[in-house]
Amino acid sequence: MRLSQLLRASASAVVLSAVISGAAHAQDTGEASTVDTIIVTATKREQSLQDVPVVVTAVSGQLMQDAGVKDIKDLTILTPGLTVTSTTNETVTTARIRGVGTVGDNPGLESSVGVVIDGVYRPRNGVSFGDLGELQRVEVLKGPQGTLFGKNTSAGVINILSVAPSFNFGAQGEITVGDYGARGASGSITGPLTADDTLAGRLFFATRQRDGYLDVVTGAAGPRTQKDDVNQDFWTARGQLLYVPTDTLTVRIIGDYTERDESCCLATQLVVGDAANSRANLINAVRPGSIDTSETPFGRTAYANRDTGQYIVDTGFSVQADWEINDAVTLTSITAWRNWRAETGQDTDFTAADLSYRPNDGTNFTEFGQVSQEIRLAGATDRLDWLVGVFYAKEELDSRSVLSYGSDFYAYFDQRVLGNVPALLGLVPGTIHQAGNGSDDRYSQTDTTFALFTDDTFAITDALKLTVGLRYSNSEKTLTTRYSTTGASCDQGEALYGPLAGLAGVPTARAIVGGLCLNGQNNDFDALGAFQQNAGEEEVTGTVKLTYKVTDDIMTYASYARGYKSGGFNLDRSSRARITPLGSPLPFNPGVNCAVASGCLDFAVLSDTSFAAEFADSYEIGVKSKWFNNSLLLNATLFYQEYTDFQLNTFIGTAFIVESIPEVTSKGVDADFVWFTPVDGLSLQGGVTYAETQFGEFTAADLSDPARFNGVFRLPGSQVSFAPRWSSSVSATYERDLTDSLVLRTNISAKYSSRYNTGSDLHPVKDQDGFALVNARIGIGSTDERWSVELWSNNLFDEDYLQVAFNGPFQVDTSNPYSATADANVSTYDTFLGAPRTVGLTLRGKF
Repeated sequence: MRLSQLLRASASAVVLSAVISGAAHAQDTGEASTVDTIIVTATKREQSLQDVPVVVTAVSGQLMQDAGVKDIKDLTILTPGLTVTSTTNETVTTARIRGVGTVGDNPGLESSVGVVIDGVYRPRNGVSFGDLGELQRVEVLKGPQGTLFGKNTSAGVINILSVAPSFNFGAQGEITVGDYGARGASGSITGPLTADDTLAGRLFFATRQRDGYLDVVTGAAGPRTQKDDVNQDFWTARGQLLYVPTDTLTVRIIGDYTERDESCCLATQLVVGDAANSRANLINAVRPGSIDTSETPFGRTAYANRDTGQYIVDTGFSVQADWEINDAVTLTSITAWRNWRAETGQDTDFTAADLSYRPNDGTNFTEFGQVSQEIRLAGATDRLDWLVGVFYAKEELDSRSVLSYGSDFYAYFDQRVLGNVPALLGLVPGTIHQAGNGSDDRYSQTDTTFALFTDDTFAITDALKLTVGLRYSNSEKTLTTRYSTTGASCDQGEALYGPLAGLAGVPTARAIVGGLCLNGQNNDFDALGAFQQNAGEEEVTGTVKLTYKVTDDIMTYASYARGYKSGGFNLDRSSRARITPLGSPLPFNPGVNCAVASGCLDFAVLSDTSFAAEFADSYEIGVKSKWFNNSLLLNATLFYQEYTDFQLNTFIGTAFIVESIPEVTSKGVDADFVWFTPVDGLSLQGGVTYAETQFGEFTAADLSDPARFNGVFRLPGSQVSFAPRWSSSVSATYERDLTDSLVLRTNISAKYSSRYNTGSDLHPVKDQDGFALVNARIGIGSTDERWSVELWSNNLFDEDYLQVAFNGPFQVDTSNPYSATADANVSTYDTFLGAPRTVGLTLRGKF
């Protein structure tokens, strides 16, 4: 079949829809449904799922519609082993496969799970978060996929394919209403644009609004007036052209634009210490009623006096050209440009007291610009299926990080650290206590990537095949940073260290100066000026796979793959406490020697914020099989993955730090099934993942900064956060005719995850017990699909669960809030919650 014929066919009929709608067709025709036509592009060629030696969970657009999936976070209910979470705003989204992923709060870290939409790589998981629109299918590839998909796919890939234009006219739309004030609509139109069927188009538009999942107590500090949070308000448009001038050339052009203007995301209080000197009581003493002390996070009441706006614009276009040079060789080119900008405000203390915030005026932002070009040449002979390619990308990252201390911060500081002791207060000059102190830091990073790759399969015999893939990658990063600090509290605090130590003792003096030299108040950073860091990487990665067809219905395989995730730079301030011995020159005061017997304290700023690349080695043994006249698909894989220099991004209460953990291993089993059952109209799809994903043993000496061990001491030998040992999903779809003109369609989708920890430091209060989420939908419509009405519910049983738990900022125990002996009675732990139950009604029409 010529490429143009294939594209015209796939544009008007989704290949994978056989998985879901085949059972209904069998009911109408009396024929048996089969799984033969499940097609994936995991190897960047269209192949049967059962012929690909990769663990792939393939989900059709129809099944995602039935299960209520509209973005990659929703996708988790259909994919065992996939976890997607978000934190301070929806741009801070992290995907994890088999427990491995990269926390998204720091734009300097690239993703472990790559997201590719219509052949175009998205630079971070959060950049790809949004309404996915009309989808042909989504493929979740597990394990390192660097040979064909490049760096930053060391844990896997989410490969998203949208519906292409059709040469047959069609239009469809939907209107949705639900609780929490949800309302939304979408529509699309497609068809030929020329009489000779050489040009077709498709236009899609959607808009959705919803009130917030959280009620907000704003308090008296102001200026926030909005009483809800975690709401939704966006619109998106996507236009496409499909040009087929000849039987051998196809060009697909895609342009899209999305705009979001929402408030997101506040946290609720998970655990609140109730001692007299606890963080909560000290905050409420400064500003009464500013923090919830009831420890009822699922009451869904948050506290904030500052706005949490997120204004996001995501736009881009791509051009894909496929030229069949001859019957055996095809040339593919994908050219893309994208730009994504997020302006976000944040109440960074998560209370109604005015402690600290990021302004909601557009000055606090992150922006990615990206151009990319991929060229592939693929062909086949009797024994060899080969592919070679070249890839180029240039990514421009601009970020401005603004953090301000509010009018209540220093009153809280006086109580928390100084204890309101008059003698100590008398030593601290009033010039330190200035609302508006803070930081305004700018980062500009350029990342240029070039790669050559090949993936070739040789048929040793008709049943035995060997695949070898290699990729050479070259990456050059340049980061320019400029720190700016308002206020000089750190300088003054360091100068007072001696008198404070004499009056209150060394531990108290260190706590006081440490509080005055938090990263956002340390003006020593300003002395660095606009400074530049550079990093370059050259890596060769690849894969070897051996497959054997036992029968036409059973294939076994063994594989090895090596992938890597690029190193980079921490886009946050980083400093280190430093003690100058008695009589030695003071680094922060040239010409003066330390006169304190116990030494003088200051906080050295770090101009080197780089971290190393992360590498993954993966071994798999699997079997793919079809049973009962191809009505049942059963696949299973044993896997072992070893990650070295695992990039851990963790929040320490005042800043994010990046530390390379020597080793993380993940081992277990993946299993998937698709079954067209003997019951007319009933089909099932699901799977299970068992993964022991654990940190290796390590000590402080193994870290780049041994002092950071205090924040990660629970990690050695422990299960990684967000890594449930058991994860399973199942989706059941039932469709049958009620009358000659009416059809009933129902779906129930469920996902179970066993217990896991939701904090990067593995504090036990951040554990999430095992839980199950269930989505359900029932609809009735015409047999010709002209209309349908559906009643649906996501999280049907209103399961309460944590997304991410974290240490509340500015804890009382500033010396070491993570230590095993830290007093939980004085600490606060906050959490970002999973979505509650939602119900709604959807009306669909098709022409």
